[in-house]
Amino acid sequence: MTFSAPPASSIPADGLVALAPVDVQKLAARMAQDAFSQAFRLTLNEDDAGRASGVAELSVALRNWSAAGKGDEARALRLALIVAGLDQWGLAYSQAFGLVAIPGLSELVGALRVGLDPQQEAKFQQQFAAIEASEGNAIDFKIDLRRAIHLALWHAMIASEEREQATAILVRLGGMMTALVTTMPELGWRLVADALAHVQIRCLSEGLAAEGLARDMNEALFAALSNELPAAVRDRVMAHATQAVFGWQQARRVGGTTH
Repeated sequence: MTFSAPPASSIPADGLVALAPVDVQKLAARMAQDAFSQAFRLTLNEDDAGRASGVAELSVALRNWSAAGKGDEARALRLALIVAGLDQWGLAYSQAFGLVAIPGLSELVGALRVGLDPQQEAKFQQQFAAIEASEGNAIDFKIDLRRAIHLALWHAMIASEEREQATAILVRLGGMMTALVTTMPELGWRLVADALAHVQIRCLSEGLAAEGLARDMNEALFAALSNELPAAVRDRVMAHATQAVFGWQQARRVGGTTH
């Protein structure tokens, strides 16, 4: 199987990188993941008062980080990245696990926006829309966010003890990946390939999904994607993922790393 990367000119430019450099985008993705995890735990483990207190602390920390941007647009974009990330985590988990609501998450998103004045709200809305206005906009944020969501669902899938639950997560995860190819026709395949490469690396480095139901579900995920993705896209995704795993293996050999 051969792989030819598309020319650089075919990759949409990131129109937001001046306001949110790569390191800021990657940090925003990690912060959204951590904030979602904390909001989810607060929902599960705390009463209403405890959840409200935890959400208030989270919102202060996130708004302080957003306020550290240089200029009104940069600050609005930071907040928009966090909210967009929280929204996507919430949607993925709600659909994968059949959740009607995640109160801590809804309260956190509301708390992040409640103090915005009309001008700040307008700038927030503008930057929130800009993230999805072009595939290339905030692409490093999108890659890291999607990778984290995909891997979290994958881990939940292979950790499931019941086939019915594992299959439900499989359906959602596979659906998310195939949908990316439609919603992001130029770059979606790269996000899918990135996720699959990281899945394979986790399996190789940590001995995961090596037997039983976990192995069955992992194999079913790859089979489903092979069947559902258009042939040309499937070949490109699998070749790119294989190339990334090969590069990881080569780097390990050169570095003399053993696990």
